[in-house]
Amino acid sequence: MKRILIVDDEPIIRLSLAKKAGECDPSAVVAGVASDGREALDWLENHYADLCITDVKMPVMNGLELIRAIRERHPWMGCIVVSSYDDFDFVKRSLELDVIDYVLKPVDSDELKNVMAKAFAELEGSRRDEAARLLIGKIPLHRDMLDRWEQTLDAMLAEQVPLLIVDTLAMMEQWTVGRLHLLPELAGGWLDVVHETLLKEARGVPEREPDVPENIRTAFETLSLDRIRTWFRLCAAGVLEQGGCRLIEQIAKQRSLKGSRLATQVKEYVDRHYAERITLQDVADALCISRTYLASQFKQETGMTFLNYLVSVRMERARELLLNTPMKVYEITMSVGYENTIHFSKLFKEYYGLNPMEYKKRMGG
Repeated sequence: MKRILIVDDEPIIRLSLAKKAGECDPSAVVAGVASDGREALDWLENHYADLCITDVKMPVMNGLELIRAIRERHPWMGCIVVSSYDDFDFVKRSLELDVIDYVLKPVDSDELKNVMAKAFAELEGSRRDEAARLLIGKIPLHRDMLDRWEQTLDAMLAEQVPLLIVDTLAMMEQWTVGRLHLLPELAGGWLDVVHETLLKEARGVPEREPDVPENIRTAFETLSLDRIRTWFRLCAAGVLEQGGCRLIEQIAKQRSLKGSRLATQVKEYVDRHYAERITLQDVADALCISRTYLASQFKQETGMTFLNYLVSVRMERARELLLNTPMKVYEITMSVGYENTIHFSKLFKEYYGLNPMEYKKRMGG
């Protein structure tokens, strides 16, 4: 949700602007009104706004002076200028101050809607870019937190997500250095990274704000600056919570689709690589799933552990070589993925009841 400040010295125009702006975008609220630039700056000392829609000709402090002050004190805000035809010189000067756009009096609702849409799109894009730069710089320094997210969601431990969110928000607040309006974007970008790491695909167009009930939306109009800080934290927490839950759902769905083929894929991999020094982690990486999930799913589908299956394949191949080739025991050891002949012979005896040479003598004659 976005907050708008309306500034105009004419009461009727001020009220009309507030009404039209409030109707232009359902995700925006008119949080404050002021009759001149000085009153607007005083209001901003204790309140928060994303966008200022201001007249240019006003007593006490005009629109140009207000825009300059906003640029210095509240650089995250966007500005739209309202002007009459005969004030176009003011408009030109305001554009030099990097205002987003202007509208002419009498203000047309459709024109105002288009200009506001442009303003919010620019603000969101700017914040997203700033959050992305922060993430790129900070993620390498906080790999442990990213690992916690990946491990928690990969194991589908939804009950651990709330504590994870608390710790993540505390970390991100330190990054923002007071620019708490970046928290929802940081949360969305963080989820992008987690999503792509876990599912090996981009998340598409993510939501940066949670669903907001109407009563909360109404209360948002009158929040003080201190409460706005809480609002951004809640927005970011909502993004992380909803995104984390959806990720767990996607992981569960993905694994459900893979489940019926998992045991077959594992067996095929082992049949191709049993002669190498493979581990459960190697297979999990090859199939793009977690080691924990692979182990439990394979056991559930086959009734045996991955290690037991690997040993069975190696022992069967060793038995074939022992009986059908002139290979020495140490050669067979290396051919079925072992390096230590004593260890291999011990496993072979546990599996067949006899050591390799005894088995060959008994079975091969």
